[in-house]
Amino acid sequence: MNDRITVEELAELMKKAAGITVAPEELQQQYDTGFDSLGIDSLGLLGIVGELENRYGAPMPTDAERCKTPRQFLDLVNSALPAGA
Repeated sequence: MNDRITVEELAELMKKAAGITVAPEELQQQYDTGFDSLGIDSLGLLGIVGELENRYGAPMPTDAERCKTPRQFLDLVNSALPAGA
């Protein structure tokens, strides 16, 4: 398992946890677009955080569900993941 979450994984999590399908290429192009513009609300983001906590067996940063953009979310979550997770 990677020790960083990729755009592809985030797109997969968005579909699984929030029911929003966004192609990874489209997500990469909209890296600084608000989650709300992509159709992800705070509950959807909370679901994504929960999936990551289950996957990695570690709590995510407390502000993760408040991130406004995919870039902000990935930067915060990736900085908190333990190396070799």
